[in-house]
Amino acid sequence: MTSLDKPGAATGPRTGGPRRRRVGTGGRRGVPLPLLVPGLVALAFLLLPLVALLVRAPWRSLPQLLTSAEVWQALQLSLVTATAATAVSLVLGVPLAWLLARTEFPGRGLVRALVTLPLVLPPVVGGVALLLALGRNGVVGKWLDSWFGITLPFTTTGVVIAEAFVAMPFLVISVEGTLRAADPRYEEAATTLGASRFTAFRRVTLPLIAPGIAAGAVLAWARALGEFGATITFAGNFPGRTQTMPLAVYLALQNDPEAAIALSLVLLAVSIAVLAGLRDRWLTGTGR
Repeated sequence: MTSLDKPGAATGPRTGGPRRRRVGTGGRRGVPLPLLVPGLVALAFLLLPLVALLVRAPWRSLPQLLTSAEVWQALQLSLVTATAATAVSLVLGVPLAWLLARTEFPGRGLVRALVTLPLVLPPVVGGVALLLALGRNGVVGKWLDSWFGITLPFTTTGVVIAEAFVAMPFLVISVEGTLRAADPRYEEAATTLGASRFTAFRRVTLPLIAPGIAAGAVLAWARALGEFGATITFAGNFPGRTQTMPLAVYLALQNDPEAAIALSLVLLAVSIAVLAGLRDRWLTGTGR
């Protein structure tokens, strides 16, 4: 009698073969200490400043601080300019993303790199570049001033331009990635049925990439809302005209720290809301 014929021998279900031990997540060993300690330190490093902001927040006087004239001006201006900058990014960025994703032209890789340059460019450098381009003595700004009497620096319009400059790449990257994932055969089918390329884009492509456009718009809006360096360099810091919430935080930190904390809490809440709304698309990537 073989070992397989003995009673109680380990066999698979009705196959006669040896039973295989299942290996699941429960069989994983503990986290190695050289990885656990730095990981926890990194987590504490990222969360500790946010926790300190919440702990030191003047919760009792928060409604009064947020309804003060100075804070309300900065909040209102930030919401208006960030929304306007997002609208500019949508009007200009979506066609740019389509060109990068759907057309072939020489130097497309270089153009894509230049489009994403504001993501890594220091914001102050972006503000200086905007001044050299659109200032009264700038490459284009001097012609706007002499021909049309248009002055962009140190105006509310200048705030919108500075915010759009740093926020538009977020929208372009998001929309371009969605376009590359979308099947171009739907557009080709629409053109074979007689639709023009623009009609196919408007009636077929836009509904397909709407989630990517919405995600990119939210990211661009949040980036525009938190912009500081390019805004203060190109538009200045004038209350009621160019002083957005980040600039108000910087100014209040010197004179009224509690107001600075209150404004910081507003920006923190906006950031958390953006991440919560995009967590399935950008964080988990699973849609669950």
